[in-house]
Amino acid sequence: MREIVLDTETTGLDALRGDRLVEIGCVEMVNRMPTGQVYHRYINPQRDMPAEAFAVHGLSTEFLSDKPLFHEVVEDFLAFIGDDPLVIHNASFDIGFINAELDRVKRAPIPRERLVDTLLLARRKHPGVSNRLDDLCSRYAIDNSRRTKHGALLDAELLAEVYVDLVGARQSQLILTQDTQEIRVGHAGDTPRRQRDVPLAPRVTEAEREAHRAFIATLGDKPIWMDFLSGT
Repeated sequence: MREIVLDTETTGLDALRGDRLVEIGCVEMVNRMPTGQVYHRYINPQRDMPAEAFAVHGLSTEFLSDKPLFHEVVEDFLAFIGDDPLVIHNASFDIGFINAELDRVKRAPIPRERLVDTLLLARRKHPGVSNRLDDLCSRYAIDNSRRTKHGALLDAELLAEVYVDLVGARQSQLILTQDTQEIRVGHAGDTPRRQRDVPLAPRVTEAEREAHRAFIATLGDKPIWMDFLSGT
C-alpha cells in the first residue's frame, strides 16, 4: 500500500483571505515504510511574508522571490502524490491551502476522502493531552532536534515516523516457517520471501565443523546444541 506523508508551509493561517502556499514536502511510504522517495518544492507566493509566519518557518520574501510559481510545479506535485492516501497532521489546514492553489490554476480539488489526519488519530489514542508534532515526537522518542523551525520536508519526515507508531506498524513479527525453517522479521500480512532455485554453497569448512563438534563435546552429556547439530 502506497501512502504519501505531506506537510506545507504558508504565509499565514487563512487560505481564503489571501494567504498562500510557500513550501510543500512529501514522503513516500509503501506498507508503512519510507521508500526514500520525496517531493520538495519552495513556491513563490507572489506576496509579502508576514513577520509572524517568517518567525515560524524562516522563509523570507527575498528567499522565495526566485522560486517557481505554483502553476509551474503543479504537474510534478500531482504526479508524485498520484491517487494515494495523504497522511497529514491537521489535514484540514494543509489541504485547504493546496485546494485553494489548485482552484487558482483550474485544477480539481483533492477530495477529503483521501486524507488520513494524524492529529485526529493522535487525539483518539491520547485524549486530553497536547498532540502537536513536537509532543508526539517526544512521546514516541523520535529525535526532532533538527526542528529548530518548521520546514515542510523535515516535518513530513518526522510525521512519517510518528504515523508508524500511531498505527502500531512499528511492531514487527518474528515468523518461523516450519516447512523451510526460515526465520524472517516483517510486518503482519507480509508474504514469505522467495526461496532460491539453487541453494548457495555452504561457507562453513569441514575443519570448522570438526572444531565445533569438539567444542560441543566439552559441554556435557546433553548440551542444547545437539538439537541443532544433526545433519551437520
